[in-house]
Amino acid sequence: MDTCLAAERDVMAEPVTDTWAAFCAINAHRRAVRDFDGGAVADEDMRAVLAEAQLAPSSNNLQPYQFHWIRAPHLRAQCAAACHNQRAAAGAWALIVLAVSNALCARTLDGWVEQVEVCPELDEASRAYHRKQLKIQRLFGRIAGISLWTPLMALASWIDPVLMFVPLGPSGMRHWATRNSLYAVQTLLLAIAAKGLDSCPMEGFSARKLARLLKLPRGTVIPVVIAVGRRALDARIEPRWRVPFDAAIVEH
Repeated sequence: MDTCLAAERDVMAEPVTDTWAAFCAINAHRRAVRDFDGGAVADEDMRAVLAEAQLAPSSNNLQPYQFHWIRAPHLRAQCAAACHNQRAAAGAWALIVLAVSNALCARTLDGWVEQVEVCPELDEASRAYHRKQLKIQRLFGRIAGISLWTPLMALASWIDPVLMFVPLGPSGMRHWATRNSLYAVQTLLLAIAAKGLDSCPMEGFSARKLARLLKLPRGTVIPVVIAVGRRALDARIEPRWRVPFDAAIVEH
């Protein structure tokens, strides 16, 4: 991909009704599949869906996450064991482990600084704006990550729980980074479905074992592991149920 911002695809070239129908079909196809057929998934398909996940939004474009694509059969078996050998993990063609850390924000800032300077589509006014924002974000990262914030925020959130997720202190920053990663997770799940593949997001795993297997640096958290493959012909797909619209949606 070019070092400059990739040109956005003209997704609205199709009539809006066709785009909406396609999205609804993809959204309906996406299910948490636990029984895969064992068939291979092409590397180019995996790369394509992961590239789509990279287009997900994140606060200040900091993208504080990495997707670890587990391809090697031996490592995949070890990771599946760390996922308690769930059916989805054991039978998947590939596993994707989402790793999140505050340190990845600094990596993103370094790359974004270079991007601002070389992207020909940015005029000087835009460059000046982004330079200022990047400086503010780097300063905030240094201040917000100070451990002293942890007891202060614990007290503040006890007084008013709405403050629990304010991104101050190492733990608060990790919570913030994890929340940001979930946009990319849902984008990935829908991209997998759009490719005609299937997935199963899993929360039941030993994060410590996975971190050791993948040699993740201290401070990294793992919010989710995603199994990828194609559903077996006899995969159990039950009718989907959700709470009623009026219970889930509150209009003001």
